Amino acid sequence: MLSGIEVLCHSSIRFAKEKIIYIDPFKITEDYNDADIIFCTHSHYDHFSEEDIKKVKKDSTIIVIPSDCLSKTREFGFSDKNIVVVEPNNKYTILGISVETVPAYNLEKEFHKLENKWVGYILEINDITYYISGDTDLIPEIKSVNCDVAFLPVGGTYTMTAKEAAKLANIIEPQIAIPVHYGTIVGSKDDAKIFIDSLNENIEGVVLIKE
Repeated sequence: MLSGIEVLCHSSIRFAKEKIIYIDPFKITEDYNDADIIFCTHSHYDHFSEEDIKKVKKDSTIIVIPSDCLSKTREFGFSDKNIVVVEPNNKYTILGISVETVPAYNLEKEFHKLENKWVGYILEINDITYYISGDTDLIPEIKSVNCDVAFLPVGGTYTMTAKEAAKLANIIEPQIAIPVHYGTIVGSKDDAKIFIDSLNENIEGVVLIKE
């Protein structure tokens, strides 16, 4: 399930399968310029970074974004035919990949507001479903997510804490749960450990961020 998948840092994920896919590219260390699809969950600099998007994009790259990223995406050099604007609670097919958008927001904090219509993504690749939650709290809408692999933020402050992320994983019961959103801006490897240690025994916790 995890073959060809890397968490590069923070919430930056690379899938190298039949398509090369980046989620929220950030602090990219080399010019890959190989992305078939880039998914951005929201417009904060650590998830929608012009510098890093340009390091992974090529002429044919499709970029998938919430609506408030549209004007800047055009400034980054993408033509409208290569831009897919998404909203929560919808389904899309992008280069043959089934995509479902899931709400991502804070319940009481002001960093990620419901009205922004920011998203997480469920990608179906080779009959395996991958949930990338984006920056979110443990909101009611995501308790019904069905996935094989879940990437969940554990750093707290702007998102769920490690304990809250583990609680979500234990509710939705993926086969594999992977901690993200720690080690660069907020959170630490201790949060990843708390997350892994708090998972039910039927869920495999895997750390993909290189220490």
